[in-house]
Amino acid sequence: MSTTASSLGRSLAESHRSVAVPSGGSWWKRFLAFAGPGYLVAVGYMDPGNWATDIAGGSAFGYTLLSVVLLSNIMAIVLQALSARLGIAAGMDLAQACRASYSRPVTLALWALCEVAIIACDLAEVLGTAIALKLLFNLPLVWGVALTALDVFLILALQRFGFRKLEAFIIALLVIIAGCFLFELALARPAWGTVAAGLVPSPSIVTDPAKLYLAIGILGATVMPHNLYLHSSLVQTRAYRVEDKADAVKLATLDGTVALVLAFFINAAILILAAATFHAAGRTDVADIDQAHQLLSPMLGAGAASAVFAIALLASGQNSTVTGTLAGQIVMEGFLDLKLPSWIRRLVTRLLAVVPAVIVVGASGDRGATQLLVLSQVILSLQLPFAVVPLVRFTSDKGLMGRFASPVWLKVLAWIIAAVIIGLNVKLLLGMI
Repeated sequence: MSTTASSLGRSLAESHRSVAVPSGGSWWKRFLAFAGPGYLVAVGYMDPGNWATDIAGGSAFGYTLLSVVLLSNIMAIVLQALSARLGIAAGMDLAQACRASYSRPVTLALWALCEVAIIACDLAEVLGTAIALKLLFNLPLVWGVALTALDVFLILALQRFGFRKLEAFIIALLVIIAGCFLFELALARPAWGTVAAGLVPSPSIVTDPAKLYLAIGILGATVMPHNLYLHSSLVQTRAYRVEDKADAVKLATLDGTVALVLAFFINAAILILAAATFHAAGRTDVADIDQAHQLLSPMLGAGAASAVFAIALLASGQNSTVTGTLAGQIVMEGFLDLKLPSWIRRLVTRLLAVVPAVIVVGASGDRGATQLLVLSQVILSLQLPFAVVPLVRFTSDKGLMGRFASPVWLKVLAWIIAAVIIGLNVKLLLGMI
C-alpha cells in the first residue's frame, strides 16, 4: 500500500485527536478517556431494525434464535476489535484504507455498496422513530416518517458541544433503553432455564427457510457494515502518544467489547420479551412493532408496559440517527475524499430513506412498515462481506499494520467469521431464487 495515512487526510477531521488521553496515571483514568467510541458503535447493534427481527424471531420461534443473537454478537466483537486496531495502528479508517489499496473502479463499487447499507440502516431508523412517535403521540405513520427528515439537525446541534458531550448523550439514551427492558423483563418473568437452552444453536435454523431468513436478518441487524467504517475512525478522536499505541489498542478493544456486551443484553432482552410474552401464549403471529406495543400492556398486566416499550424505541431511533450521520460522513470522505457540509450529506441520505418509506407506508400501512424493517436488515447482511473481507485483509497485512498485524489465531478466526457470513448469504440468495 503505497499511499500513506498522512496523504489521505484526517478521518473525521473536526474531531480528530480532540479527546485527551493521559500518558501516565492510573489505568482507570486512561480507560475512561478511551471509553466512548465503543458505545457509539454499539448503538448500531440495537437500532429499530433489531427490534423488528428480534420481535418476529421471538414471537414465531421462542428462544431458538437467541443463539443467533449470541453468535452474531461474538462476530461483532471480533470484527469491531479489528476495526479499532486498523484505525489506531494504520492511522486511517477502513474507507481510507480501501481508497489507498484498491483501484478507482473497485473503490467506487465498494463506496456504492456501503451507501446502500447506510440507506438501509437509515430506513430502519426512519421507520422505527416514526412508529415510536405514532405509539406515543398517535401521530400518523406517514407524518412521522416525514418528520424524521428534520432530525438531520440533531447531530449538528450535538457536535457543537464537543465529541465527549456527543458520547455522553448516546450513553444516556443507552441507559434509558436498558432500564426500559429491565422493567419489561421483570414483568414478563421468562423461564430462565429455557432461555439458557436457547443459547445453544439448533440445526433447524439452517434447514428451515423461515428461520434462516430471520436469522440472517438478525445477523445483518447485529453485525452492521457501516459500523466497521465508523469504529476505525472514532478511535482516532483520542489524542494518545505514538509510543502508547499498544495500550491504545488494548483500551479501545476493551471499550468496544464492554459496549457490545451491553448491546447483546438489550438485543437478547427484546427477543426474550417477545418469546416469554407472545410465543408462550401461543401468539406466534406477532411480527409488527405496533402489534407488540398494543399487546404488551394487556398480556403483562401493567398499563405502563406499552408506554415504556415506545419510549425505548424512540430512544433507539434517535441514537441510531446520530451514529448513522457520522458513518455517512466517514464513508463519503474516506472513499471519495469528498467533503460536503454535514447537513447536506445527512439530508440527502435521509431523503433517500424517507421516500421509499412514505411510499410503502402509504401503500400497505403499518404491516408494510415492519416488513420493510426486516428487509432492510437482510440487505445489510448481504452488504456485510464487502466490508468484512477488506477489513480482515488489511488487519492481516504486516506492511500496513506493522507489529499490530493480526496474529495467526485472530486471522484464522476472522476469516472463519467472513466465510460463515458469506455462506449464509449465499444460502439465502439460492433459497430466494
